[in-house]
Amino acid sequence: MRRALIVEAARGVILREGLGGTRLRDIAGEAGVSVGTVTYHFESVAEILNEVVVLETARFYSSIIEAVDAEPDPVAGVRMLVEPLFAATDASDEHWRLWSDYWTAVARKPAVAAEYVERIRVWEACLTRTLRRGAESGAFPVLGARGAGPVGDDPGDRASEVALKLAAYSDGVATQLAQKAPGLTSELALTWMWTFLGHETGASFA
Repeated sequence: MRRALIVEAARGVILREGLGGTRLRDIAGEAGVSVGTVTYHFESVAEILNEVVVLETARFYSSIIEAVDAEPDPVAGVRMLVEPLFAATDASDEHWRLWSDYWTAVARKPAVAAEYVERIRVWEACLTRTLRRGAESGAFPVLGARGAGPVGDDPGDRASEVALKLAAYSDGVATQLAQKAPGLTSELALTWMWTFLGHETGASFA
């Protein structure tokens, strides 16, 4: 109970102050507990950030992933995964701000994320499954064509590769959006995603 309260409070402080401006005492104050209570459950702000990102991942993606896995049309499923990332809502804005802080922390201390990889890369895993289904069904002809990819003839391998590429691409574009890059809008970002996916899969996302 206290642990969940601390993580929820930390999310609010990190969004308000940024990771660099967040201290254990700030989190304790937000949660209404002592610093000792926070350090009883967590050793550092970085450890709390891991839990914040796990919480954020579950909140933002759980219902989306459930719907995508139940969607028979893989093209529609991919769209369902990508569109919320660039929805221009408070939820998507907060999501990317938290991830931006997380990337900063992981770049400095890669071990921070090691034990959390499977719990926070659920979007990419779902995308891989959906791309694989599309390759097998013929919905993604480029992915399904033998010899079409540099990693070999296995559509599953190519699906993983495209999912990783899209994750990297969307992360970078989202960062540019958060930094208010001139001329970049959520609508334009989505057109870039669809162009990329069309090239990589052979399907139309327009």
